[in-house]
Amino acid sequence: MKKFVAVLSAAAMMTSLAACGSTADTANTAASSAETTASAAESTADTAAADSYKVAIVQQLDHASLDEIRVAIEKELDAKAAEKGITIEYKDFNGQNDATTLNQIGTQVVADGYDAIIPIATLAAQCMTTAAESTKTPVIYAAISDPAAAELTDIDYVTGTSDALNTQSIMDMMFAVQPDIQTVGLLYSNSEANSTTPIAEAKAYLDAKGIAYVEKTGNTNDEIMTAASSMVGQVDAVFTPTDNVVMAAAAAVSETLTKGGIPFYTGADSFVTAGAFATCGVNYTELGTYTADMALDILETGVVPAYHVMDGGIITVNTETAAALGIDYSAFNDLAGQVVEVTTAE
Repeated sequence: MKKFVAVLSAAAMMTSLAACGSTADTANTAASSAETTASAAESTADTAAADSYKVAIVQQLDHASLDEIRVAIEKELDAKAAEKGITIEYKDFNGQNDATTLNQIGTQVVADGYDAIIPIATLAAQCMTTAAESTKTPVIYAAISDPAAAELTDIDYVTGTSDALNTQSIMDMMFAVQPDIQTVGLLYSNSEANSTTPIAEAKAYLDAKGIAYVEKTGNTNDEIMTAASSMVGQVDAVFTPTDNVVMAAAAAVSETLTKGGIPFYTGADSFVTAGAFATCGVNYTELGTYTADMALDILETGVVPAYHVMDGGIITVNTETAAALGIDYSAFNDLAGQVVEVTTAE
């Protein structure tokens, strides 16, 4: 009888242990399943994060050149998002050429957690670089003529595209079609970093040829117009580099100079479509596209390369302005690999 009870007790204990083991196995299986589910959720979240980016596009001010670049950037971001099957959310900001406004935009963009910032033009790039200093948010600028002079080099989270101007090429164009020039007007804003180096180069070129020059500057549309009007009757040609302040008044300046019989040579093709005579420089649609590609590559790889200088050498001529001035510009064909003819935009 004692043996029988002992056997029953042992059997009961084994059953109990088996039940406990079954419960433990179930618990372990559940825990393992929960961990797998959590891991899968984290993986899904990581994939979603990698496939979605927020980009702030900060334009310094409204004018044809910067508008062209912004449109090209947006178009390329849309194209790349569709091609790669990812989401690129971008938002436009405009500083209206005011440093205080641009600094406020920079603070907002950083606080809102954008993954990258694309500032267009020098002042915008400088303000965004300062704003992103604490977070190291990548800043990929567009159309900085002289990044070193703008103090935008050797910063590990800053890069972009440069539309560095070949001033000598534009001066050569000027004398190729106007060999008898006696005086050249230099029209620019003394607050525009893009103009510093090209104006110095233009002076050196003219000094070497013994050609006189007249400098006129301004920092508002009215001041630029006054400066341009005062050159009529004083100079034989006018040169303006990639100056954003002058570009904002380019249509009116071009009209004034053309009516005064003065060819207006500039640093960007958008001046020419606004009515200026000619330029030799970069294509801003190509620059915007390259900038967008650069930004996306940085977002995907985390690697910030050195800034890129866009290829120039494209001569753009406004045929309507050339006709109004009575200038034969066929000599340009010997100075560039490509001569583009345009008319004044509405």
